[in-house]
Amino acid sequence: MKIIIEKNFEAMSETAKNILLGHMSQDKRVNLSITAGNTPVGVYKRMVESVKDSPDYENVHYYNFDEIPVAGQKEGVTITDLRKLYLTPANINEANIHPLTVENYAEQDKRLAMDGGLDAMLIGLGGDGHFCGNMPTTTRFENLTYKLKVTGEEPWFEPGMIDVGLEFVTMGPVSVMRVKQLILIVNGEKKAEMVKQVLQGPISEEFPASVLQLHPNLTVILDEEAASKLDK
Repeated sequence: MKIIIEKNFEAMSETAKNILLGHMSQDKRVNLSITAGNTPVGVYKRMVESVKDSPDYENVHYYNFDEIPVAGQKEGVTITDLRKLYLTPANINEANIHPLTVENYAEQDKRLAMDGGLDAMLIGLGGDGHFCGNMPTTTRFENLTYKLKVTGEEPWFEPGMIDVGLEFVTMGPVSVMRVKQLILIVNGEKKAEMVKQVLQGPISEEFPASVLQLHPNLTVILDEEAASKLDK
């Protein structure tokens, strides 16, 4: 595990951008999975400036690693967010976008293997220790890509935020561990305790992201606030 600590959110975003562009700058097909949400906003803003309409990155193919369907909408929450944050502003060719859905999730691992595997994945960390859609109490470390049905009994369930009976899909721990280069970005003091827990605590399904300690090529990029509780 390599841990990089930057002064603030902006510096963290710049470093993450540079690392991702480094992985993308190859003379062969590159398969990249990226995260939605607030943490990578600065990363994508910077990447768009380099990637938009550039022939240097036409070799990069994009995959989402989880998805929450929305009733009455063609696409789910994750891919919609990724389009808004990066894929559309960067003018990514539709042929290079490979959505994971509740319909095709069972073929995800086979599809990735046929495509040559994921070269890199950018992920964030949930305040409860989840990564991708691998949530506390519902994650099993032996899972490949799987579908989960919300019962309402989960400790992370929030009425009004998610409906009982909703089914969502995610790449499981085994699928993520197959990624060649894994990049975890976390910012903010509110996640400092969880950063310490998952990076320096015991590996446990109670905190799903703790399994990332076992990845052979994990790079963690933190701002000073997120890193403030780590043992030096």
